[in-house]
Amino acid sequence: MSIDYINLSRAQDIKNPKERILYRFFETIPAIFSLGTLGLVFLLSWLAPAVIAVFIIIFDLYWFLKITYLACHQVVSYRQMKRNLNTNWQEKLNRLPGKNWRDIYHLVILPMYKEGIEIVRPTCQSLAEADYPKDKIIVVLATEERAGLTSQKTAQLIQKEFSQTFFRFLVTCHPQDIAGEVAGKGSNEAWAVEQAKGEIIDRLSIPQENVIVSGFDIDTKPGPQYFSCLTWHYLTAENPLRASYQPIPVYNNNIWDAPSFSRVISTSGTFWQMMQQERPEQLVTYSAHSMPLKAFVEVDYPRNIVADDSHIFWKAFLYYDGRYRVVPLHYPVSMDAVMAKTLFRTAVNQYRQQRRWAWGCVEIPYILYGFLKNKKIPLWDKIRHSFIVLEGFWSWGTVALLIFFLGWLPLVLGGENFNISLLSYNLPKITSYIMTAAMIGMIVSAAISMLLLPPRPVRCPRWKNLSMLLQWLLLPITLILFGTLPALDAQIRLLLGKHLGFWVTEKTRKS
Repeated sequence: MSIDYINLSRAQDIKNPKERILYRFFETIPAIFSLGTLGLVFLLSWLAPAVIAVFIIIFDLYWFLKITYLACHQVVSYRQMKRNLNTNWQEKLNRLPGKNWRDIYHLVILPMYKEGIEIVRPTCQSLAEADYPKDKIIVVLATEERAGLTSQKTAQLIQKEFSQTFFRFLVTCHPQDIAGEVAGKGSNEAWAVEQAKGEIIDRLSIPQENVIVSGFDIDTKPGPQYFSCLTWHYLTAENPLRASYQPIPVYNNNIWDAPSFSRVISTSGTFWQMMQQERPEQLVTYSAHSMPLKAFVEVDYPRNIVADDSHIFWKAFLYYDGRYRVVPLHYPVSMDAVMAKTLFRTAVNQYRQQRRWAWGCVEIPYILYGFLKNKKIPLWDKIRHSFIVLEGFWSWGTVALLIFFLGWLPLVLGGENFNISLLSYNLPKITSYIMTAAMIGMIVSAAISMLLLPPRPVRCPRWKNLSMLLQWLLLPITLILFGTLPALDAQIRLLLGKHLGFWVTEKTRKS
């Protein structure tokens, strides 16, 4: 069976005209579903207001039940994360029968662009504070040629400072303008692993099965027991070479300094990942994640796509005929919330980051086309995964608008006959009751967000604690401005064939 379809990134990559048209059709599906839903709500609010009013009530009730269900997962996941933080993973490793965990090496890739030393040094320091033996940790600071000499000088300073701390500390420089690549984190990470494999792993004859690759953003600070926890899960997993390993991203590095809307969006992302950890059948690699070097090399980490974090999972899923999964670690890594030098610039960067994440909708045509090509994946797995991904991006692009805004459309467009009906009178009351009850999700999120906060810096006044709680009142606005709108933006771009390039999120911290 040909596996050329595994390396696709867009319809233009396909030579066969009929199959190219099919893939192009798949690219239009996310926007058709989302825009079609919003358009139908407007149209039916005018032509059949009673029908759409009943739909809105049922829809709101469904989301109340779903929010309650997800809030339970959120609480359970938080408790498991706390247990994992309090677990002595070194002791658990020592008790593993018949397995020598000291044979496992960790290859940590840190792709950087133009970040300053104030961003890079804390990340490397967090690696130096890991309880895992440093002589089993290989760190690669992966720079970009296009970033210029300043980035190279920063890398050299960091290498000089930490070169004696780890087994190996390698600085790589990813060349610009390589044919077939998309400039960004994925292509840089693939290049860095290739260099580390040739210069260290192969030269020292370290078995690929004994190396775990962790791809971290340059602001990622893993907890001290991360590598021990990861090693234990790797050695105890069923078929560990056919799995990725996913921590929980917690955006705590600059949480006390970031604007309120940025904090809400970042923390919401943390909570979504916590919920997904309790639903491993739906879990896909995201941002910081780890995988076996053997799978990294066999599958060939994607170099031609923006959304490499999720794409590597689907590429491996197709490559291994559906026998690939993500193991939840229930262990946090700390990252930066979006913050720039001005409030307006932070808002723009937040939108652009969310749009880049929403560009993961390119996985929909990739998955659907790949499922048609691969005959070995069970049909039920294809149906289940297709539904989960389609529903996820459809929800991203529609639900916030449907819940917080479009529920009033029948009253506005329904006309006089509908507005004098009993249903018209009760619609705002019923939806208000349901949405008030659904605040349980926001209350749970607010409570857990306070538990996740690091100690308040001395420079921050005490009233900042209250703002950390009250910020959740912004949730409806932030879900629309920094959730729905960038998701629709990405889906419309895919519909029009205007593919998004990689955009590096600016990193700024207060001293």
